Amino acid sequence: MGDYAFPCFRLAKALKKSPQIIAEELKNKIQLDENIENMQIIGGYLNFFINKLVLAKVVLQEISDKKELYGSNKSGEGKTILVEYSSPNIAKPFHIGHLRNTVIGSALYKIYKFLGYNTIGINHLGDYGTQFGKMIEGYKRWGNEYTFDENPIDDCMDIYVRINNLCKEDENVLELCRENFKKIEENDPYCVEIWNKLKNMSLKEFQKIYDLLGVKFDSLKGEAFYSDKMDEVVDILDKKGVLKDSEGAKIVDLDDKGMGICMIKKSNGSTIYATRDLAAILYRARTYDFDKCLYVVAYEQNLHFRQIFEVAKYLDIPEKCLNGLEHVAYGMVRLSTGRMSTREGTVVKVDELLQEAIDRVEKIIEEKNPDMENRKEAAKKIGIGAVIFNNLCNTIIKDQVFDWDTALNFNGETGPYIQYIYVRTKSVLEKVENIPELKDVNFEYLQDKASIKVLFSLYDFENILMQVVQKNEPSILARYLINLSQNYSNFYNENKIIDENKEIQDARVALTKAVEIVLKKGANLLGMEMPDRM
Repeated sequence: MGDYAFPCFRLAKALKKSPQIIAEELKNKIQLDENIENMQIIGGYLNFFINKLVLAKVVLQEISDKKELYGSNKSGEGKTILVEYSSPNIAKPFHIGHLRNTVIGSALYKIYKFLGYNTIGINHLGDYGTQFGKMIEGYKRWGNEYTFDENPIDDCMDIYVRINNLCKEDENVLELCRENFKKIEENDPYCVEIWNKLKNMSLKEFQKIYDLLGVKFDSLKGEAFYSDKMDEVVDILDKKGVLKDSEGAKIVDLDDKGMGICMIKKSNGSTIYATRDLAAILYRARTYDFDKCLYVVAYEQNLHFRQIFEVAKYLDIPEKCLNGLEHVAYGMVRLSTGRMSTREGTVVKVDELLQEAIDRVEKIIEEKNPDMENRKEAAKKIGIGAVIFNNLCNTIIKDQVFDWDTALNFNGETGPYIQYIYVRTKSVLEKVENIPELKDVNFEYLQDKASIKVLFSLYDFENILMQVVQKNEPSILARYLINLSQNYSNFYNENKIIDENKEIQDARVALTKAVEIVLKKGANLLGMEMPDRM
């Protein structure tokens, strides 16, 4: 019932007074300045009413001064944040599960960077493990049946499904696959050559998707990079006396902490990804001396990360780094028919999804606006924007059932709606000769309810970004952009912007320019590009 409220209930117990009395005492002691025009007490709340003229002047002036830097600050200065995201498996399709991981991580990376953090984006590629033993075994048996030219990942996928089926039928084949992986660890020339071939083919295909999504990384060090760094981890744990033998395997017992056992080495001497993750923590702490290391990985790996963060306490790394280890868990992506499986060949591939999105948008443009300039470029921005926003608009921990119609729905609270409102602001601004200088703007003409709602939304942008990094939750920004778009749409519908009264026009054009800047910057931070026409 005010612009801001202070609830006095929280003080009642300590002061042994009723909230109403506390509110009255506070009101009597607070001296108003130009920022606050009024205070009211309602049932134990002390409500503050902002001076709307000051609000308009301060917000629009700051956006005009900072432009695309509006909302940024120096809160991250001197702090290093590592964000590990995407991390697809080599020689497997880049599917919609990886897409969600990639766009969540990329958004966090961009927002942390915008807030002044020294941000390092890491693609921890799945380029090691028994699966490569399987791929090598499949390649030995059937490699000459494939060209690996047109669709190399599809060819790899076909081999992977075939070898998995064979492993189910014959335990001996599975044992051969395990031996192949051990040979990679031992630098067997033949196995390493095939492994490198698969890796290079995959990276080339993945890069096409990253280019479409506008995703970048500062480090492409995958699991294999840590293959020669794991012995040190094993030695440290051994010297600390926490490494135990269990049926030939090496483990750390975390049963007393309710986490079961963390396997460090298998009985055949090969390592698992827990060992590699621990080696990565040790390497990153030494290399970056990070304040935070975020792992954007599905919640299915909750136990894994609890285990390795616990075991990492024995690795003699700085307390700051230990405290900064954080698992940013997100919900699984499932098909309406059930769970995806690479082994069964039931995945929705990202390159196909993105192309489908672009094609659908282009078809809509052809029907509704066939003469539109640069329609292919617009279709690309709108289609990809729709897919990105669909992955970020809800709380990330929620599971997502993938459905083509929902992912590519351009109505309602969607990415294309935000882009449409942005294009509307551009259209308004193109109708005026010059954007007015704020010293000439009469802010009295921005005191109606619709204008005030837009101003409050704009004022909140920096606070929204701070909330995103406090909770590692990009959906907070996505929902904000919908809210800002809806508020501007109401303002647009209720106010004539291009007006015969120049003072009225200048004020409303200035507000429109501010919305254009914030919508574009907010969408860019999520990974969306804005079209000039729709």
